[in-house]
Order: sequence, then structure tokens, then C-alpha cells
Amino acid sequence: MDDLEKAIVISFDESGTVDSGLKTQAIAFCQQIKENPSICSLCIERLCYTKLVQVQFWCLQCLLDALRARYSLMSLEEKSFIRKSIFSMACYEAINDNNSVRVLDSPAFIKNKLAQVLVTLIFFEYPLIWPSVFVDFLPNLNKGTVVIDMFCRVLNAMDDELISMDYPRNGEEVAVAGRIKDAMRQQCVPQIVGAWYDVVSMYKNSDPDLCASALDCTRRFVSWIDIGLVANDAFGRLLFELMLSDGLTDQVRAAAASCVLAVVSKRMDPQSKLSLLQSLQIRRVFGLVASEDIDSELVSKVAALLTGYANEILECSKRLDLGDGKGVSVELLNEVLPSVFYVIQNCEVDATFSIVQFLSVYVGTMKNLSSLTETQLLHVGQILEVIRAQIRFDPVYRNNLDILDKIGREEEDRMVEFRKDLLVLLRSVGRVAPEVTQIFIRNSLANAVASTADRNVEEVEAALSLFYSLGESMTDETIRTGSGLLREMLPMLLSTRFPCHTNRLVALVYLETITRYMKFVQENTQYIPLALGAFLDERGINHPNVNVGRRASYLFMRVVKLLKSKLVPFIETILQSLQGKVAQFTRMDSAREQLSASEDGSHIFEAIGLLIGMEDVPLEKQADYLSALLTPLCQQVKVALLNAEVQKSEESSAMIANIQQIIMAINALSKGFSERLVTGSRPAIGAMFKQTLDVLLEILVVFPKTEPLRAKVTSFIHRMVDTLGASVFPFLPKALEQLLAESEPKELLGFLVLLNQLICKFSTAVREILDEVYPVIAGRVFNILPRDVFPTGPGGNTEEIRELQELQRTFYTFLNVIATHDLSSVFLSLKSMVYLDQMMQMLLYASCSHKDILIRKACVQIFIRLIKDWCAKPYGEEKVPGFRNFVIETFSTNCCLYSVLQKSFEFHDANTLVLFGEIVVAQKVMYEKFGNDFLVHFISKGLPNAHCPQDLAEQYCQKLQDNDIKALRSFYQSLIESLRVHQNGSLVS
Repeated sequence: MDDLEKAIVISFDESGTVDSGLKTQAIAFCQQIKENPSICSLCIERLCYTKLVQVQFWCLQCLLDALRARYSLMSLEEKSFIRKSIFSMACYEAINDNNSVRVLDSPAFIKNKLAQVLVTLIFFEYPLIWPSVFVDFLPNLNKGTVVIDMFCRVLNAMDDELISMDYPRNGEEVAVAGRIKDAMRQQCVPQIVGAWYDVVSMYKNSDPDLCASALDCTRRFVSWIDIGLVANDAFGRLLFELMLSDGLTDQVRAAAASCVLAVVSKRMDPQSKLSLLQSLQIRRVFGLVASEDIDSELVSKVAALLTGYANEILECSKRLDLGDGKGVSVELLNEVLPSVFYVIQNCEVDATFSIVQFLSVYVGTMKNLSSLTETQLLHVGQILEVIRAQIRFDPVYRNNLDILDKIGREEEDRMVEFRKDLLVLLRSVGRVAPEVTQIFIRNSLANAVASTADRNVEEVEAALSLFYSLGESMTDETIRTGSGLLREMLPMLLSTRFPCHTNRLVALVYLETITRYMKFVQENTQYIPLALGAFLDERGINHPNVNVGRRASYLFMRVVKLLKSKLVPFIETILQSLQGKVAQFTRMDSAREQLSASEDGSHIFEAIGLLIGMEDVPLEKQADYLSALLTPLCQQVKVALLNAEVQKSEESSAMIANIQQIIMAINALSKGFSERLVTGSRPAIGAMFKQTLDVLLEILVVFPKTEPLRAKVTSFIHRMVDTLGASVFPFLPKALEQLLAESEPKELLGFLVLLNQLICKFSTAVREILDEVYPVIAGRVFNILPRDVFPTGPGGNTEEIRELQELQRTFYTFLNVIATHDLSSVFLSLKSMVYLDQMMQMLLYASCSHKDILIRKACVQIFIRLIKDWCAKPYGEEKVPGFRNFVIETFSTNCCLYSVLQKSFEFHDANTLVLFGEIVVAQKVMYEKFGNDFLVHFISKGLPNAHCPQDLAEQYCQKLQDNDIKALRSFYQSLIESLRVHQNGSLVS
């Protein structure tokens, strides 16, 4: 080896034995040689005598890089030399007399690289410069397999590099591909196809690799050559002989199947395509998918052929009008579909073939038929079998799905997504063949009910999922009346206890399915005991799997909402069945058992509340039921509060969790009781909730800084406001005092939300409360919130900043609720007046510049209301000194004019248009209250600063003085848009 060859070998070394410094030097030396102007000649010379594959590869790669980078700069002589040399190598010829090495004797990756170089020459030179490349290559095929193999490699590389549209191509590449294909079609395609035929015929037994390679070339070219060259008696017969010959390798037979698929997929007009498909007599290969090993390459390719063939027939059928063509397509489709169904259920289907899409299109062809033929009904049944098989979980994941570990969650998520289209297909089938579909699902359900072995988990789950999905396409009326086979299936479902009911998936879909069809039970009340049993025994709420129990609790609550008074006769039974679950909330150690599931149980209490909170329940019974629940729960809270000071830290955390559960349970329970019942017809029930509220408010005293408990108690106060109505007032001072004790943004935010609810429900009745709490709130909010905008950038999205932003939004809402509920006098009390200026400045900034358009709108609404409340008619007494001037001189111009002129004020946005409407209303209100004082200032100061022409200002005056608010709004929008165009940029950014 000379220095270059040594350097190349070292640069390619991956063994790790070569010194890294030496390898770096070798790479640098090779790069230096590569930049030699004579590199092409040097590489070709090396290829004549070197047997080192590293050197051969390096030289071919250099040639490839040189051609791609500087072909247009090469001389004619250099191009000619490269062309002749590369072609000689590809044809197994000597380049010169000293040539002792043939590149075609090298490994496959060297021959592939040589093919790439030759294809690059074809890209630049065929057909204008080198028109004879293919014609000259063909005679060399007589030299035997080595040249035939190289010819196939060149054609395959040409497809990969230039022609195939499976890869993204730029405009130049598409144009070159078109030029090459046009020239080849005119010059040599028939000869090349003839060569493939001869090669396949000659080498099918002796050289299967070469035969498969030639067939692969054929497959690639079919899409753009004359189809008659391959789809003819001779070549077609050969391809089917290859597929059907037991004596040949699967490799050759599979390659032949891929060729036929290419013929089948050829783009043609539908009538010609149908004739072609009919001529193929594809039925000859139906038996291959069933008679061979289903995992073999041959079966995979034949499966792809059959599904592709069926897809093409279906496409022809869609595009052909009624007539002979339509009949032929139906006949061919009926012939192939049984094999397609077998393929779908038993074989690996090619990824490019969408089972659901194909079957959906096929079902779509039946939509407008008055009735289905026996064959079509048979196919519908097979489609349903396919759906059932496809939606079945793999038993391999049974344990993972039952315990729902990471693998189980991933598989469940995957299956949920995978099932979507299949279940849509099921509903489509149900529409075209409702009776067949219902019978199929009835039989699936009956088989599931009759199953006795735990191994049928997946079959039972699939049957129930089909039944559940069937209900999605049924109307409420259909379910209520139990039409069709529902009247048979639903009692069967309600009374069933599957051997595999302990499985999480089976239990969940069983409960979901019963819930889906609950309107049938609502109409047929004789089945209520069966339905209740399903939810209350070990199939539902008492299921051993905690996840099933939680879901069952929620679904049972929905059932109670639906059935309502129909469940009154069963209340005793229901409460007795739930006694164990309810008792968990009256034991101090329950929190230790269920710390990870603190939300568990609230739906049970909501369901109980809905049951016992009905007026259909006698008062005495209602009081007994409620007392039996509230008394032990409240007693447990009292005990916990008495022991709070002596609890150890770990005991304290368990106790806090336990109290949280109790509050959630009582909260959920109270949802079933209406304000009308507890304050009107049955005040004794209201008294029980008042006593409960009194107990729970003590939690705020004992645990003043325990945020989770404060949040739960606040939530309960919200509930009691809705439930007890005005009778909650005596409890509010104590509650608000304790809740206001904390100053953290999150605490303050929750307090504001509660006050908003009180104001919206009781309006001016809460004036005294607001007079007391507003000054405290304002002082804290103005102290907590930044005076300027919130920081942006990397540090502007912390949890602390987000909490402050949420507090700010809620405070603006709070101010708006006060102003719009006739409570603006709260801002003017002696204690509140000190915050008035800060409030005005904050409202002004927000109404002009806040990023949230809805907040800007709320602030403008506040100003409108304050102007109405605090300002008399023109020249009347000033209720709030300075407010009138502030509004006329600052708010009117800054908010109503300058802020609207900003380009960020986007009139195409719906929320911005609503804000603009409020701004126009504000101007109208200012004119009504301030008269010419407002108008003169706005026209003499505001509009001139915005470079408003005098005539437009006069028109504005006229529109403002008219009573047509819509006309004013329309004019003002056009005025603003006009000013934006004519301004010099001083007010527009």
C-alpha cells in the first residue's frame, strides 16, 4: 500500500486500535488529496488495480462528490473519460491493459456505490449527451449474472435517486425524471422489459436472488411504462406461474406477487382498469394465503396483493355509473372479499392498506340500497367479525391492564385510539344493516354471558364494548322503548355476573354499558332492582379494584339523577348496601387507609343526597336519614378539633386528610337539597345544615393556616350560600373574619370568589359586610400587586407570578361585580376613600392597556357605572370631588380615544369589538352626565391631538348628540380607522 491507501484504510478504521491523532492526520491527508483537480483520474486509476474495499469505496465516493459538485465545470475530455471508465466497470470490462481488478467482483455495497455514480451521469447526460447508455448496456447482459445483477442495481438506484415519487423531489429533479422517462419509453423500455422476462425465465430456479432483483426492477417501472408490456399473456402467465410454483423460493414468489400488485395499482381510467383487473383472474392465488405459513414473506405479499386488488375494484365501482361495469366490479369484489376478510383476520396486512378505510368505503356503497343481497349480508357479518377481532385486547397485557401499570396504561391508551375508527365503522354497519348488527352483538353478548372460563376476559370485554358502542348511534326514544333486540339484551346484561367480573376492564365497560342504556330502566321500572344490584354489589361500588369502585360511584350518582323519584321505594335498600362505604368516613383511621384517594366517596354522598333530598321522601324519614349521616361526621370533626393540639405530626396529617374527606362528603351530600326545601317547606332540614356549618367553621379557628382545609371549608360555604340562601347570613361574619386572616394571594383569591358569589346572590343585602371587608381587601391587594405591568421573559412565568395575575383578574371581577350590583357606595366609605385614587389609577391603566381584552371591558363597565352612580346631570352637585374632572380630562381621552388608536386594538377580533362597544357607551354616558364639558374637552383637546380633521370632529358631535347608538358606534369605528391612516405615528404604535 502506498501512503494514500494507508491513509484511507486508517480513516475508515472503527476498531479503536488506531491512535486518534494518527487517524486525524489520515483524514486530513485524504481530504487534501480529494481537493486535487485531477482527483477523478486518480480515483479511476486506483479502481483499476486496488482490491481494498475501503479504497474502492473512497474512490467511488470521490467520483460521486466531484460529479455532483462540479460536473458543469469539467472539460469534455474529463467527462468522456469518466463516462467510458464507469460504463466499462459496470459492464465488467477492462478500462486499460493494466486493469487487473474488476469492481463487480467486490461486495454489494461497492457495486451499489458504482451504480450511484452511473446514475449521476445519467442525470446529467441522458438522453442529450449520452443517448445510448441503456441500448449499449443490454448486449452486455449476455456476459452473465454479474452484469445482469449490476444492470438491476443501476435501474433500482435510478428509481431511488431520480424517478420514484416516494421521496421528496424539487422542481429540477421532477423535470429531469420526466425527461429520462420520456426518452426511455421511446427508445428502450420494451427491450428492457424483454430482458427482465428472459432473466426471470432463465434464472428462476438457479439464481433466485437475481430473479427477485429483476422482478423488483419490473415492479418499480410498472407505474410509468406501457402496462401492456407486463400485463400480457406471456409476462402475466409467467408471474402467476412463479407465485403458484411450490418448487421456487418464497423470495421469488413474493417478488412476483409484488409485481402483480404494481400492475393492479397502475393509474388508469376506471373502465380500462376494470378490464385489466378482470383479465388477471386473481382468483388463482386465493388459496395461497390459507395454504402457506401465514408468517412467510410470500403470504405477506399475496395478502398485500389481494387487499390492493380489492381496494382498486372498490375505487372502480365508485367511479363507474350503473351498467355492465358496475356489475363486473360487484362480481369481482364478491369473489375476492372472503379472501380479504381472511387476510385481515389472520395475516400481517401491508401498512399502506387501511383496513378501516377500505371497509368503510365498502359499507358506504350500501348506504343507498333499498335492501342488501345475501352476499352483502354475509359480508356485513364478516365485517362485524373483523371489528370484534380487531378491538380485542391482547391477552399478553391482561395483568398489566388489570393493575394498570405503566405498560397497561400505554396499551389502554393505544387501544382507545385504535378503536375509534373501528367503532365508527360499527355504527356505519349498524345503519346499513341494523338487524344483522343487533343479532351479531346479541350473539356476542350471549356467548360472553355463557362463558365459564377466566380466559375469556378479552372476548367478554370486546362483546360489552360492541354493545356499548351500539348505543351511541341509538336515539333516547329507541333505548327507552327497548326496540329490536334491546328488550332481550338489556335484561340479560343486567342480570349477568361474569366469571371474569373481577377484571378491571370488564367491570368498567359493564358499568358504562348499563349506564348508557339506563333510559330503558327508567321506562321499565321492573328492572330497577337488577340495575341497582349491578352498581351496589361487588360488580360496582364494592368491586375489589378501587378504580372500579370510584368509577361505579360516579356512574351510580348519574343513575340516581336520572331515575330520581323512581328510586324512593329502594332508598332503604340502597343505604343499607352503601353502609360499609359510608362508615369509612366515620372512622378516624380511614384517612390512613385512603390518603392516596382523598376524593374517593364524594360521589356516593352526592348520590345519597340526591336520593334523600327529594320532597317525595317523608320529612321524618328525611330527617332521620340526614341525621344518621351528618351526626357521626360532625362528631368526628369535633373530636378531631379537640385533639388537634396534642396530635403528633404524622397523626395530624392523617387527621387533616380525614377532615378533608368529611367536608367533601358533607358538601356532596348537600347538593341533593334545594334552597326551597331547606328554607321553605322543611326548615328543620335547614337547621341541620346550619348546625353542620357551625361545626365546620370551627376548623378555620383551629387550623387557621392549613390551606387544604381552608379551601374545603370555603367550598362548603359556597355550597351553603346556594342551599341556605339568606339564612346563611348569621354565619358569614365569623366565616369571613377567619378567611380574611390570611394574606397569601391564593387565600385572598378564594375569598374574593366567595364575595363575588355573595354579591351576585344577595346584591345590596351584603352592603354592611362589604363596608367592613373591602378596605382590608383593597389594602392587601394594592400592597401585593405590582404597580406596573407584570415582568415578562424567562422569569415572568413562575408560579408566584401566575398566582398574582390570577389575583389581579379576580380583583377586577370583584370591582365590576360591586359596581354593577348597586354597591359602588362601598368605595366611598371613610375607610375605603383612602384607596380610591389607587383604584382609579389601576382601573384607568387596565381599561387602556391590559393585555386581556375581557379585563379591559370589565374596567370600562366599572367606569360607566361609577359615572352613572356618582355624577348628577350637567352642573349638578359633585358627589365625589375630582372624579368628574378625572373622567373628562383623563379617562375619556386615554381610554376612549388614544387606546383605541393603537394598532394592537384589533377590530377583527370579536372580544375587542365588544370592548369597543362599551367604550362607545361610555362616551354616550359622559355626554349625558357632563354635557358640553365633556364634548368641548374631547373635541378641543383629544381629537386635535389625534390629527382629526374639523369636519370629522363636527360629524362626531352630531352623532353623539343623536339617540342612535348603533350609528354612533359605526361612525366612531370608521373615524378611528381613518385617523390611524392619517396620523404621523405620535399616538399609534
